[in-house]
Amino acid sequence: MKAVSYRSYGSPEDVEVLEVDQPAPGDDDVLIRVHAASVNPYDWHMMRGEPYLVRLQAGLRRPKLTTLGADVAGRVEAVGSNVTEFQAGDEVFGQGRGSFAEYVTASPRALALKPPGVTFEQAAAVPIAGLTALQGLRDKGRIAPGHRVLINGASGGVGTFAVQIAKTYGAEVTGVCSTRNLDLVLSIGADHVVDYTTDDFTESGEQYDLILDAVGNRSLSAYRRAMTPKGVLVVAGAHEMGNWVGPLVHLAKVALRSAFSSHKMVVMLASTKASDLAVLGELLASGKVTPVIDRTYPLAETADAIRHVEEGHARGKVIIVS
Repeated sequence: MKAVSYRSYGSPEDVEVLEVDQPAPGDDDVLIRVHAASVNPYDWHMMRGEPYLVRLQAGLRRPKLTTLGADVAGRVEAVGSNVTEFQAGDEVFGQGRGSFAEYVTASPRALALKPPGVTFEQAAAVPIAGLTALQGLRDKGRIAPGHRVLINGASGGVGTFAVQIAKTYGAEVTGVCSTRNLDLVLSIGADHVVDYTTDDFTESGEQYDLILDAVGNRSLSAYRRAMTPKGVLVVAGAHEMGNWVGPLVHLAKVALRSAFSSHKMVVMLASTKASDLAVLGELLASGKVTPVIDRTYPLAETADAIRHVEEGHARGKVIIVS
């Protein structure tokens, strides 16, 4: 089968498509014929081995696992002897390590049934970004009806899900994005939009009960100005933290500011739960959430897809089809 591989940390030029053996499912695995996968910042961080802290797990000098991709949607080909949740022929979506390939194995705990009427491309867009938005708003942000919610990075992968999910909770939603994406963010349900190229939402005097930050381009002090006295900041993305101690310093700052302030500030990393994937599947099936797909690439052009996402201008999600 064909699979995307990288043998050393580097740039998209170091990513290649190779012929490799098809994986065999273990007793607790599901084998999936991949129809679509989606690209996340996670993928280019793994490709580059940056920040360097990721290498403590992924491999110090070179990657231990040379495959890329996590989000997946496809059809079950076979299941291990201990798997009872799925059977051959089921259409599923979720996460499997090395999903930029024709086949991938995954844990049943990281999968859910794809809703009928939802395309493989749409389903593949959901897992990491959708889980981040759902868990960030619901679990970390404690979103409630009537909350004033601001999504910073509203036109990106996490942001486009967050805008739509926040509306299902009855929130008043403001999306922050660039000029070219204002109409997009309004079209997916935002009540208000802020063009960050001309306006700074932290200087406007407006305050929000919940801010979900998917880009990390403001200081914590600036965010506090835009929060109600008991407002919550959920940090789901951070840029320019450096490759060494920067990420740890950032985590420490958030924790300290939260401990000595009326504001709650948390950094989150989504966890893969089949139950939450099912919740997202229900939202897709009902039409309350529709994935925004920026571009679709064939498997052979995965390097170009990763490059596009790394440049930071994708509107919604970028999909790989195989």
